[in-house]
Amino acid sequence: MEITKTQSTATPGAAHGAAKVTQDLMGSEILVKALQAEGVKYIWGYPGGAVLYIYDALYKQDTMQHVLVRHEQAAVHAADGYARATGDVGVALVTSGPGVTNAVTGIATAYMDSIPMVIISGQVSTHAIGQDAFQECDAVGITRPVVKHNFLVKDVRDLAETLKKAFHIARSGRPGPVLVDIPKDVSFKKAPYAGYPETVEMRSYNPVRKGHGGQIRKALQLLLAAKRPFIYTGGGVLLSNATAELRTLVDMLGYPCTNTLMGLGAYPASDRKFLGMLGMHGTLEANNAMQNCDVLLAVGARFDDRVIGNPKHFAQNERKIIHIDIDPSSISKRVRVDVPIVGDVKDVLTEMISMIREGTVKPDAGALSAWWETIEVWRKRDCLKYDHGKGDVIKPQHVVETLWNMTKDDDVYITSDVGQHQMWAAQYYRFDEPRRWINSGGLGTMGVGIPYAMGIKLAKPESEVFCITGEGSVQMCIQELSTCLQYNTPIKIVALNNRYLGMVRQWQEIEYSGRYSHSYMDALPNFVKLAEAYGHVGLLIERPEDVEGALREARKLKDRTVFMDFRTDPTENVFPMVKAGMGINEMLLGSEDL
Repeated sequence: MEITKTQSTATPGAAHGAAKVTQDLMGSEILVKALQAEGVKYIWGYPGGAVLYIYDALYKQDTMQHVLVRHEQAAVHAADGYARATGDVGVALVTSGPGVTNAVTGIATAYMDSIPMVIISGQVSTHAIGQDAFQECDAVGITRPVVKHNFLVKDVRDLAETLKKAFHIARSGRPGPVLVDIPKDVSFKKAPYAGYPETVEMRSYNPVRKGHGGQIRKALQLLLAAKRPFIYTGGGVLLSNATAELRTLVDMLGYPCTNTLMGLGAYPASDRKFLGMLGMHGTLEANNAMQNCDVLLAVGARFDDRVIGNPKHFAQNERKIIHIDIDPSSISKRVRVDVPIVGDVKDVLTEMISMIREGTVKPDAGALSAWWETIEVWRKRDCLKYDHGKGDVIKPQHVVETLWNMTKDDDVYITSDVGQHQMWAAQYYRFDEPRRWINSGGLGTMGVGIPYAMGIKLAKPESEVFCITGEGSVQMCIQELSTCLQYNTPIKIVALNNRYLGMVRQWQEIEYSGRYSHSYMDALPNFVKLAEAYGHVGLLIERPEDVEGALREARKLKDRTVFMDFRTDPTENVFPMVKAGMGINEMLLGSEDL
């Protein structure tokens, strides 16, 4: 690296007389220095022609670990899982053309769940863009609908500032994935580099953090005067690291609380004030409270279709709605709200707590007591009770409950794929801590479970990481078992194998008169032998009495990835269930309601 000149002026904050050195560096070297300045520890990726200069620069450094996945989709999923568990920005690196198109599913998954990520994609050289060059595609155009922002860097002199902007956009405001597309010539051309920018200014991007004081006071007046209050929270509480503030608020008020699928762990599931998850497969008590409350405090949630069901049905009951969200476009998007508060959840809840402590108004104890009596009547229905059968077949709920009982007091992370097993995991594994439940909520992406678990295990090597999956989902990224071996990420895979695409089969049973069109798996691999072929341990579990023993055996093998193939009841459905187009309290509680 050639030093071209030394500036005579010191940088702000530098020691007296210290000079700022400017170097001529290749774009790939500038990229590495930018990632190091951002504190990046891991990069998940797959090399190709357009990014070879970047890979060469990575080869020459030793502060970041690159993880070579087996498919670009898994690179983005693994970086995504890492980001969800740690709160840091996840980083993925892919090549041009099919490299970036393979990554799109992972990018869209992160976008739907507001996960902070930076995806670096290679591009053909600038002079070849638009010429249908080998492995060329319009990465910016293709990803535009599924990123928070994206950049095409055409001049190496813009690279450092662009990366600073990318990380800032990814982690601030409502987080999300940002793509930086780097043409091959930008990665090898040189430019003067005087250090990574310390600050970034973007005139068009200034997310609001602090909520409007007047709106917060108005919200508190409604909240404290409520007869039937309810606190509804989503993934935004976890993303803003506001679980402590949420717990303080709920405990101060004594109000009932629910979490969405993405918000589980924000409030302890073991606390009586927690009514369980709400929505399509939520609890009777949570959904009834949502429908019948008179004041609803929505915190970092978006009233999506899986939560409130039919918006017209939801609007039938008169209620006042307070909505706290950092993204103004999420407020009154699907449901009209009465008191919008735009701001960071942590900041707004902190101010709200302070106002309650300083004020003299307290909740109406009599009305609250009556409201809790109503809730306890709903709760007594025990809507998550299930038929344990005759002991001749494994019930999937039993596997999850057994895992929870065994690990509830330990340092454990649970990932899932998408389908029935995801809902059973959300219902029967009772999360008390935030960022311990890692799943694809918004996009519902099959195949995320193993890559998520790999990313978490690298970030949290001392923690146990379980992937709850199904025989359909797990095959979408099963090649990453090879990555698990190479990078020593010993995860435990709990496959609830019912030989069906279970959620598809359930809907076909209920909505399509039992016409099971292409939802049965006729040719499944021997998962035990497949796991062994990848260098791991495989276990086949076919009897209910062997469930606990298999889980214990797997946990003892701390340094091995273990694939547990649980043969579960193929007829089991997820209940409670709200059918499409119905209201959230119009629930099917079991097969007897069909």
